Amino acid sequence: MKHATLRQLKVFEAVARNLSFTRAAEELHLTQPTVSIQLKQLSDIVGLPLLEQIGKRIFLTAAGTELLKVCNDIFEGLSRFEMRISDMQGVKAGKLRLAVITTAKYFVPRLLGLFCQRYPGIDVSLKVTNRERVLQRMADNQDDLYVLGQPPEGMEVEFEPFLENPLVVVAISSHPLQGKKRITPQRLVEEPFLMREPGSGIRLATEQFFQERGLKLKVRMELGSNEAIKQAVAGSLGIAVLSAHTLALERGGDELAILDVEGFPIRRNWYLAYPKDKQLSVVAQAFLDFLREESKLLGENYLRGLKGFPGLSQEQ
Repeated sequence: MKHATLRQLKVFEAVARNLSFTRAAEELHLTQPTVSIQLKQLSDIVGLPLLEQIGKRIFLTAAGTELLKVCNDIFEGLSRFEMRISDMQGVKAGKLRLAVITTAKYFVPRLLGLFCQRYPGIDVSLKVTNRERVLQRMADNQDDLYVLGQPPEGMEVEFEPFLENPLVVVAISSHPLQGKKRITPQRLVEEPFLMREPGSGIRLATEQFFQERGLKLKVRMELGSNEAIKQAVAGSLGIAVLSAHTLALERGGDELAILDVEGFPIRRNWYLAYPKDKQLSVVAQAFLDFLREESKLLGENYLRGLKGFPGLSQEQ
């Protein structure tokens, strides 16, 4: 194994973790043939096959399972080394690995911009994906910190709220309910709803709100992103519940309106999370401290950005 390179081990670890050449190639920004070549060279060095393919599925061999344990130890050791070096440098350099759910993409990049201005020597890796994938990454300990709209259940996780995440009911600005006061949930369920995919944090919160009132939604369409939902709402396909943060960058609310519905906005928070007993790097701890300082100002800025929306009352 003395001739194996760190690059080959990184490629193997990505394939072994994903059990997919395609996903590993995407994650490492390599071509699939390059991944295959690296794995073939590593298998030749080991002298035994590391993977086996049965049908369309990939499995680790016994040798591959043992090598994956070694890779995890190596990369964990390197991570600890980076953490100590960052400490010596006073957080002037290092890497922050952050994974966030898709809705968080509306504000996390701005936070990262401010953070990197303060610490220009820090490199940031940002992974934006759905809630299910973020939870899987957390279970695999792939990142330093995670941003979620709802704390996970059944996982040993430390989490800390750092920013308000109000959920509001959105309709096209010409909708008949626009301008009505104190719309009841009973009236609202008569409308067709546009929803995120099952497992989405916003969908879970929306369904819980109406289930607690003994009401059932008429789901017209499921869509895989907030942008797609906003476009569908603008196309008069239905109404939706969205995070207010997804609307703050809209210009003046020309197409969309926030409806005045009893019980809304649903008061929620954004959470920063990481596995329990995880030793945070100095860089990750610095980002956590930074969020505690800056989150209140960020929240105020976003509320100001919503003032142009029809139907947004002072309470909202």
